[in-house]
Amino acid sequence: MSYALELENLNKSYKAGSRALDDVSLKVEAGDFFALLGPNGAGKSTLISILSSLVQKDSGCVKIFGHDIDSDFAAAKRCLGIVPQEFNFNTFEKVRDIVINQAGFYGIRAARAAERADYLIEQLGLWPKRNEVSRYLSGGMKRRLMIARALVHKPKLLVLDEPTAGVDIELRRSLWQFVEQINAEGTSIILTTHYLEEAEALCRNVAIIDAGRIVKQSDMRSLLAGLQRESFVLDLSREPELASLPSYCDAKILEGVRLELSLAKGQALNELVLELDRQGCKVLSMRNKSNRLEELFVNLVGAGVEHV
Repeated sequence: MSYALELENLNKSYKAGSRALDDVSLKVEAGDFFALLGPNGAGKSTLISILSSLVQKDSGCVKIFGHDIDSDFAAAKRCLGIVPQEFNFNTFEKVRDIVINQAGFYGIRAARAAERADYLIEQLGLWPKRNEVSRYLSGGMKRRLMIARALVHKPKLLVLDEPTAGVDIELRRSLWQFVEQINAEGTSIILTTHYLEEAEALCRNVAIIDAGRIVKQSDMRSLLAGLQRESFVLDLSREPELASLPSYCDAKILEGVRLELSLAKGQALNELVLELDRQGCKVLSMRNKSNRLEELFVNLVGAGVEHV
């Protein structure tokens, strides 16, 4: 089996004494769309900084498509594209120049670099801004520019570190359409995000990191199957009598005629709906209160799950 990324017993501590990564082992298959999730300070950014050589690991092995970053860093780097959280391009350069210059760092000839840059700039909706100085771009446009720059050398593995932070809904959706497209074309993707509904919708596999250790690694479907309860919000035609609702429902009135309820996974709603109907309460709409991955993430991290 081919792996886009292999981490084995990866460790990193800082001079202040904090241990950012604690014996982290992880494998991401080639072609996967993989989510790396964790709270602030969990070790995600340190891990990504080690991949990009910005941070020196203390010990452990890192391979990118089989290339060890210690013994074959140049080959490993050619396989890797990283979109960091912070904008780190020259804000006085023009959009097109930034992407073309990045291609030059990988030895791509000028004509080919220009062709590749123009393709990405157009695909990411930056074409009208291609000759503008980058400092005048909106936050969403700058994020698109970061992605174009990371992809100009055609990396086999793309790491997206909080790529939609501060991006409006329309731009976020178009970004995801683009990255889904390049994943379908064969690019492996690792995503970190706090918009957990994105990870649930996009990613096939997931690892959760907390306090520098991997606390859970699974395919998304199996992970979500571990949820024991589901929460819903119902908009009703009138306020119900809570005391008469089925005992298996934990229910409360949110505001006006809105009902929040929690029940065991797989529990049928028939009895609840019949009781509401008996009371003259019509169900006008129903939706999940929160996405399932977020609920599971909070449970795993908060409960101090045994490390796996």
